Amino acid sequence: MTKYSLPLTKRESEILDLLMMEKTNEEIASFLKISARTVELHRYRLMKKMNAKNSVALTKKYYWIE
Repeated sequence: MTKYSLPLTKRESEILDLLMMEKTNEEIASFLKISARTVELHRYRLMKKMNAKNSVALTKKYYWIE
């Protein structure tokens, strides 16, 4: 998985990478063997940490970090 300059947890990094691969919350949950609700919470925290208002902003910030 990708390393980030932000203080992301390992799980947040995994979820962010899967989101950038256009996976849905349900697909991510199945892949990581966690609930879709847990994915939603991680996604929410990612957006807060990266100061992104929506998925498009999250994607832009992801590629800026790369």
